[in-house]
Amino acid sequence: MTSDPKGPRLILASASPRRRELLAGLGYEFSIVPAEVTEHEAPDADPRAMVAHNAALKADWVAARHPDATVIGADTTVFIERTVLNKPRDAAEARAMLRMLSGRTHTVFTGLAVRRLRDGLKLDRGVASDVTFKALDEATIELYLSRVHTLDKAGGYGIQEHGDLIVAGFTGSLTNIVGLPVDEMKQLLTQAGLGR
Repeated sequence: MTSDPKGPRLILASASPRRRELLAGLGYEFSIVPAEVTEHEAPDADPRAMVAHNAALKADWVAARHPDATVIGADTTVFIERTVLNKPRDAAEARAMLRMLSGRTHTVFTGLAVRRLRDGLKLDRGVASDVTFKALDEATIELYLSRVHTLDKAGGYGIQEHGDLIVAGFTGSLTNIVGLPVDEMKQLLTQAGLGR
């Protein structure tokens, strides 16, 4: 199969605006092809295994349709008290998640998968960061929910949007908490021959 020089060299298998911004910030040109897959999202899943599985699922689905492209899959979740917090279904669930996270430290896990079918490239990486929340009263929770669209965010929050209201501090990669750990992403793309 010949390579199409006009075809996409790099594809992000995600519709997430945060991942798009973070990847663009690294200076790469890329296309976006959201993977049409059903992600594994059980609340009692092993978070590291779950995000690795989902990232690979997304990357593999898109790579199968674009065999010459280098494809990035990513998946992020929040983990506390042996429970995985994915995207809330509604405002009530987002409220419950914020109450659960209030005054405590949780871990944000992201799985990264890079695939290129043409030469069999398969790279995977897992990244973890810890986030400590302030103790939140109901008024703060309602204020946060009124300012931030939380239904597309694991754990019902985004540290990059009014994080000062809810977050006391964090350790590890900030961009991992947002949804795409850029240092690790850059390392994987360099391994894939796309160093900048």
